[in-house]
Amino acid sequence: MQVCVLMGSPKREGHTMGVLRPFLEEVQQAGHETEVFWLYEKKILPCLACRVCQDVPDRFGCVQQDDMADLAEHILAADCMVLATPIYAWFCTAPMKAMLDRLVYGMNKYYGKKRGNALWRDKPCALFLTGGYPEEKSAVLFERGMEAYCRHSKLSYQGHFFARDEGYHTEFMTEEKEQQARAFARTLLTRLSQEK
Repeated sequence: MQVCVLMGSPKREGHTMGVLRPFLEEVQQAGHETEVFWLYEKKILPCLACRVCQDVPDRFGCVQQDDMADLAEHILAADCMVLATPIYAWFCTAPMKAMLDRLVYGMNKYYGKKRGNALWRDKPCALFLTGGYPEEKSAVLFERGMEAYCRHSKLSYQGHFFARDEGYHTEFMTEEKEQQARAFARTLLTRLSQEK
């Protein structure tokens, strides 16, 4: 199985990657492949809402020349996608938001002259989140938004993981967070195996 991680953090050694690492290790130790795409290192232009993609029923089909077509191919080829992001101002980071805007049109062929299908229908999608406030005060807006996004896109929502940063003068990565990340990986893999 191939797990595609779309990483929304700007920091390669930040908290999100720190707690994602044991998750990835657990997935790999179970015999599966992982691939991480760093969105801040990609060229992702904002959606123009031109709907040209709706005239291309069998692929992403955007007119903009950036890295989104390649990302879309990797997402379609993967068995599961994981959106990993710190929460900034109650939502995901800017490149992830731009990516999600592009994907909701490019992958869902609902908006053209002839209504089509979701190219990524039934694709499992999970969230892997970090934030500085308690989950109910920070990540819940993004979580609810992504639940609706998945319903609209016919994605198979697999739940979320959240780890809190208690503050600048505290140690973020703890044994408890590592074990929670590993447990989330095992839970996700179990769900995916049951869906097959």
